[in-house]
Order: sequence, then C-alpha cells, then structure tokens
Amino acid sequence: MPPPGGFQPLKYKRNLPVRGPGALTILAGVLAVSGYGFYRLAQGNLEKRQAQPAELAREKVWSRIHLVPLLLAEGDRDAYRRQQAALEREKEIMKDVQGWVPGQSVYHKPKPTDQTIVVL
Repeated sequence: MPPPGGFQPLKYKRNLPVRGPGALTILAGVLAVSGYGFYRLAQGNLEKRQAQPAELAREKVWSRIHLVPLLLAEGDRDAYRRQQAALEREKEIMKDVQGWVPGQSVYHKPKPTDQTIVVL
C-alpha cells in the first residue's frame, strides 16, 4: 500500500547546463567571417582591375625570368642526387656479379642519353 499522502514526485527531467554558444551565434560568426572574406576578395579584384595591366604583366614576366635559373639549378641537383642514389643501389644489388661495372651502360652505344625524369 502506498504511504499516506502518496509517494514523493520523481525527478525525471534532465538538468543539462548550456554548453557553448547557441546556433544563431555560430551562424552569425560564420556569416561575419565569410562576409569579411568576400569584402577583401572584392577589394583585391578592384585593385587588380584598376592597376595598370602592363605593369602587372611586366612584373610577372620578370619574376618568372628571375626564377628560371633557380628552378633549373634545383632540377639539376635533384637529378644528380637521384643518379648517385641509383648508382649506389646498383653497386649494392650487383656486388656478387663478376665483371659488372657499376654505372656502365649495358648498351654498346657511344652517344650519351639524357637521364632526366619529366613528371607532367
């Protein structure tokens, strides 16, 4: 039998604290950051459009001209490093073969061939 006056009420509601900003606050922040980004993009496009096109084109051409020797030297260093690594691998692999000369071509062709690798 239940006690006189009935049972005490059960606490069934969850007591969860509010954690972090609300959805509208996050949405407002995302819209503000996106709006600022689009504003900066539009300002850059206007600046590019209003600047003298010949000056920007000349600057781009000269920057590429000045970068060419650097890029060629970097490619040469990389090709040399790869060639030396391949020679070391060949020495290690063919160390037990009689009469094998590491780095010597297996073809009887006096004309040297280009060993560069082009990655497209």
